[in-house]
Amino acid sequence: MPVSSAAQVLILQHPMEVANAKNSGLLLHMCLPNSRLEVGEAFDPARLEALLAGPSALRPVLLYPDTPGDASMGIAPAPPFDAAWADEPSGLLLVVLDATWRKSRKMLYLNPALQRLPRLPLRDTPASHYLIRKAHAPDQLSTLEATAYALAQLEGNEDKYAPLITAFDGFVTQRQGYAPAGAA
Repeated sequence: MPVSSAAQVLILQHPMEVANAKNSGLLLHMCLPNSRLEVGEAFDPARLEALLAGPSALRPVLLYPDTPGDASMGIAPAPPFDAAWADEPSGLLLVVLDATWRKSRKMLYLNPALQRLPRLPLRDTPASHYLIRKAHAPDQLSTLEATAYALAQLEGNEDKYAPLITAFDGFVTQRQGYAPAGAA
């Protein structure tokens, strides 16, 4: 079910996710008409800068949690997210990394332009519905879930993005039907 978001969404998908049957990034892209999907791990810097510039000088923000270990990887602290930016979500380009946690961290490390983006912190999200992939903590959400909750948070409208979560639940249920007994 397509849902138009106020913010534009740029999905940067790790190449290993492309053929993964459990990939929620493609489903997200299909559900969000205001999204763009690009595949790569280490993007050409000029190409990435062009993608981050967006279609009309939007303010790019990275949907990624604060990670205390960034300094040990040589990554400077991200600039702060200004809460006032949420007053005009149509002026934002939400940048989303579609990868496993380990691969998303590598993508962040390999792309300095992503490191310089302010990060959007998610607040009060429910536990993940992504029962077909292992998570180390309940707040580790799928790409689709995290993006839907972020857009709802930016627009102050949870109901608008509920159809995305419903579609995702159907996707998970369908995938569970294909999984061999005991597989995760």
